[in-house]
Amino acid sequence: MSIHLVGETIDAKQAHLRAQAGDLIQLVRGVYVTNDADVDRTILAHAVRIAHYLYPNAYLSSASAYLLAPTEDGRLFISGRRNQRTRLRNLEIIQNETPKHPSTASAVIGDDLGELHMQVSSPRQRFLEAFRLRSEHASTITGDMRRQMAERLVEEHDSPKAAADAVWALARENGWYREGEGAERFLLTQPSTTKYPTNKAALNLLIAWHGEPLGQLTHDGFEWRWKPQKSRGPVLVRETTPGKLPAFVESLLPEGWLAQILHDRDEREALRRGRRYMSNITIVESRAELAELPVDVLTTPLSAFTDAGRFTGQYAGPARGEIEETFEQNLARVFSNAETPRLSGVQIKAPMSLSVDGALVPAIDQPFTHILKPAGTAGFETLPIVEWLCLELGRIAGFEVPDAALIEMPDDMPPALLVERFDIRRGIDDKRRLALEDFCSILDLPASAKYDGTIERMARGLRPLSTDPTSDLEILFRRAVFAWLIADGDMHLKNLAILKIAGPGAKTFTSVRFAPLYDAVTTRVFPGLAIDRMALKLNGKDDRLRKADFLTLARTIGLAAGGAESCSKALATTLSKHGAEVELPEFAAQSKAASSARDKVVGLVHERSIGLIT
Repeated sequence: MSIHLVGETIDAKQAHLRAQAGDLIQLVRGVYVTNDADVDRTILAHAVRIAHYLYPNAYLSSASAYLLAPTEDGRLFISGRRNQRTRLRNLEIIQNETPKHPSTASAVIGDDLGELHMQVSSPRQRFLEAFRLRSEHASTITGDMRRQMAERLVEEHDSPKAAADAVWALARENGWYREGEGAERFLLTQPSTTKYPTNKAALNLLIAWHGEPLGQLTHDGFEWRWKPQKSRGPVLVRETTPGKLPAFVESLLPEGWLAQILHDRDEREALRRGRRYMSNITIVESRAELAELPVDVLTTPLSAFTDAGRFTGQYAGPARGEIEETFEQNLARVFSNAETPRLSGVQIKAPMSLSVDGALVPAIDQPFTHILKPAGTAGFETLPIVEWLCLELGRIAGFEVPDAALIEMPDDMPPALLVERFDIRRGIDDKRRLALEDFCSILDLPASAKYDGTIERMARGLRPLSTDPTSDLEILFRRAVFAWLIADGDMHLKNLAILKIAGPGAKTFTSVRFAPLYDAVTTRVFPGLAIDRMALKLNGKDDRLRKADFLTLARTIGLAAGGAESCSKALATTLSKHGAEVELPEFAAQSKAASSARDKVVGLVHERSIGLIT
């Protein structure tokens, strides 16, 4: 038996003991799978049973009432007392509020635990649900499903008119008048052959992942629609709110400086003007365009051209130029090309490609393998220096950290930071599929809400997705401690992510783990940020954190208090003892501003580490 439900197949005490021993993996409260099971496959195979266990008073509705199973993209639709959604790895249980007078019938669903009797929307009700306005439940019912539902009703009631009358009777009971009108029109009329003018502002875009199409993203001039197509791989893009851009796609779009220099007025224009994005995503208008774009594969590791933190290759990217032109203007020219990969985040950065001979060039028609982060202005000239230091501190603290190096820039520009991508294939023989999903996307929040979350809320979103939730919750806890120790006031929801990996030919993700450390910066050393607070609250606080706050956090997210205390103390001790050993590359240390920034970072980390140890 690969799945266990507390109170049905196992008692609570036995489940807890077996989970502690590592025999079982907890998905959510009361639901466990064995550690040797294919977790994603097991969840989908028992999706209806899990939903019935979690929401015993709900019933299957919409497409799930028709299929008696989840949709192909892993969504299971139910109706109950309130609107809510629960995500378990590759399964999303989406519940909407039931009407006042629901019409349901009993259905039998079988899985390897036996047969399950569950209420489902009746044929009349599920047909009305197909015509609900701005409803995710309605949008998942395909045209073929509607036609077959209509045929079933006409067969039951002998004529389209009688079927429409029967549907209208239920519509009136529940006040679903618009739905009744739509259902009646569908039953009584044939599709029109008249050709109507089309909206030339409409978009029809193809989204592909590693070159394989995932589905069509359309905009009719009013709202977005996502239509996934049958894919051999795992589900990556989900439409969570009908009419809105899927959260995963929104998380890919440019922000801040890049959005300004691209002059993107809205999401439509941004997606129309760009083709290549992070997470190996391409968004094009036709399938033929996919073959024209370079594949992002790492063939030259940064470590081959790094010496003591200094990049030893040849920089061939944007420069200030011989005339009075700024680096930003020069960099903007790179992004004017549609083939230049788009990046999210407000910090200025550029997609680069590192060739086998050590040449670092803009990734316009080359694989996008590295990210260049130049110095800022108005007091932020040492930003690359500080980020390099923080990544090195993260390495000392035991986090997984991508390779990074500082670059001597031309035209007397301050050093820039070069970071290697960790979300791409490593070599031409690597057949894995990788995607990076930040916590704005995971929690279905817009980028503008990236500072609105909490560490506790992140944990609730992380647990059901991770393939090793215990380890990842510990990493989340350690990342929160680390952010406090280095005074990182910019560890928001877009600077934290999970890395999803699907093995060759896998239909589900084989690994969903907390992503390596990136965009870590001591913000308190910059002008105007001397009293900068944590970006995300924990235990209701974003400043003046104490050991007790972190222990409360640990208990809240399900970590043992003793282990959490030892973990935080060990992290602080390591940084206190070894943080001062991090030295800047020789060329960077010659700058008084860089050396001063380094000393401020080290001093602040030492001070906070001692405060957490004692």
